[in-house]
Amino acid sequence: MEIFVHILYNPLFNGLMFLYRYVGDLGVAIILLTILIKLILFIPSLSAIRSQQKMQEIQPKMKELQAKYKDNKEELSRQLMGFYKQHKVNPFSSCLPLLIQLPILIALYRVFFSGIMVDPATGIFSADQLSHLYPALRGFFEGLHIDIMFLNFVNLTAKHNIILAALAAGAQFWQSWMMQAKRPPKVPGAKDEDTAALVNRNMMYLLPVMTFIFGYQFPAGLALYWLASTFFQVAQQYYYFKWKHTPLSPAQPEVLPKQ
Repeated sequence: MEIFVHILYNPLFNGLMFLYRYVGDLGVAIILLTILIKLILFIPSLSAIRSQQKMQEIQPKMKELQAKYKDNKEELSRQLMGFYKQHKVNPFSSCLPLLIQLPILIALYRVFFSGIMVDPATGIFSADQLSHLYPALRGFFEGLHIDIMFLNFVNLTAKHNIILAALAAGAQFWQSWMMQAKRPPKVPGAKDEDTAALVNRNMMYLLPVMTFIFGYQFPAGLALYWLASTFFQVAQQYYYFKWKHTPLSPAQPEVLPKQ
């Protein structure tokens, strides 16, 4: 737990308060912190989008290999590994940004749930919260009233903010729809692709519902982070599909010789 606090919680908490010190609005500071986090993760996230899109594009060719070697699992595994290598695709790389972001999200939850909680009567940090600030910031915020409102309208420490929860869910649906719309046409008669398409369509609706539930149950600051983060991801996907995406060659899968 101490490692988690020192490596994630303290840097994020101090980064947030550093931004708040200069912009004067906690909600704007959260948005700026979100952008900084997403910029740090920009390259691995872009790689994940590329890998996910490539995996969708090579599905028909993978089905051919799976059908050809359905009775020889060992040879199928060897052929698939060679196929991934041929197209420079890592089937697990799309999970990397999620694995990186999960501990960050947990740390941010702690920051928004307890880190920015202030004394209702005075609006100042407790001694325990001040102990998490680095010395340069601790002296500045000691005894200072913290404005927990975003644009004088949203209490970022309060739960059950239906507006931010709905906006975050809508942004999540937009992002999921954007990825769904970029899926390549399915091969006629491919039942596995029909199943995959059904799962993807269900996730396109399930993820926004989950986002709304979590955004409503958790402090509004976390919902604001999720909203800003999703908008950044939408912009990143647009950048990729507009400028960086090059469809794979329609060449047939390279079949490795049997050993």
